[in-house]
Amino acid sequence: MPYRPSRTTLARAAILLAALTAALPLRAADEFKVSPAQMQALGIQLQRLDKPSPITGLAYPARVVLPPAQESVLSATLAGSIDRLLVSENETVKPGQQLVRLVSPELGELQLRLAEAASKARLSQKTLARERGLLADGIVPERRVQEAEAAAAEDRARQTQAESALRLAGADAALIRGVADGGAMQDALVLRARSAGVVTKIDVKPGQRVQAADALLRVADTRKLWLDVQIPVDRQSQVALKGAALAGVERELAGRAVGFGPIVSDSQTVTLRAEVTQGAAGLRIGEALQVRVPFAAAEGWAVPVPAVARQDDKAYVFVRTPQGFVATPVTVQAGAGQSLLVAGGLKAGQEIAISSVIALKAAWLGKGGSN
Repeated sequence: MPYRPSRTTLARAAILLAALTAALPLRAADEFKVSPAQMQALGIQLQRLDKPSPITGLAYPARVVLPPAQESVLSATLAGSIDRLLVSENETVKPGQQLVRLVSPELGELQLRLAEAASKARLSQKTLARERGLLADGIVPERRVQEAEAAAAEDRARQTQAESALRLAGADAALIRGVADGGAMQDALVLRARSAGVVTKIDVKPGQRVQAADALLRVADTRKLWLDVQIPVDRQSQVALKGAALAGVERELAGRAVGFGPIVSDSQTVTLRAEVTQGAAGLRIGEALQVRVPFAAAEGWAVPVPAVARQDDKAYVFVRTPQGFVATPVTVQAGAGQSLLVAGGLKAGQEIAISSVIALKAAWLGKGGSN
């Protein structure tokens, strides 16, 4: 086990160190001499500064939410009754999959309107072809052909409108084509999923009567999710801004910060909205978890908490020199766990003290440093 001097030993060593350094010539006001033997006696450990690096942020509670654009509501297109539910809650559906079978008297009226319009359109086309043949033989004037063309165009428009009405009601292309061609009519309408997703809620039961536009069920496309992260108001300025990368705590997920909400909750937190960029498949809507939010200060020198000494509301680290140490002022930009992110006059390759800093501070102040 590494040697760990007691507080009494550190205090005595600090007094001795202060006495020794008080009589020694120094290069700068905040530099003081410490010999290798004194370092060993104090148990001073050093850490080499490699390069400025990012420091992980703090963990905050978050909740998985569904973007409004990712949820669709299947509504009754016609008044009627629910004949059958073809899916259940939490079931994954594909585009075009059958969801609900709806029985509606209005469906018969729409099919009848299409059948009549299609029949009349076919008759108009035959009339137009006959008039054109008669015009070619010089039997009828051109006006008769023009009138037949106008009638055929009107009948085609009525057929198109009748087909659109059925399509808006939820009828598929096969049903519309069959009715237009004079086929059998259907007494029930099968409503289908417009996109892939998960059935999150079913609002009706078999046999229930519904009106047009009544909500039947909801389908959520969970391929795109958001995270609502709760950040204390007093820490809002410390966390990263829009576009910063978030990471899950004990979860394989990643996110991208979108921005802060305008409302402060009763618990004095503000919501940071983030878009999930990785790991959405393993999340559930409404799930509570924790995510790590990076600090606004993206780069600095990551040092252990014990390496920073404070004096007169200022922070210092002790940088190793050929003769001893020099107290170097730094700015603490952020902290997470046992690490601090500091900025200041530090350079790659320097070594700083990360233990027994109290003894070094006493020696530094004993010879008049920072005054």
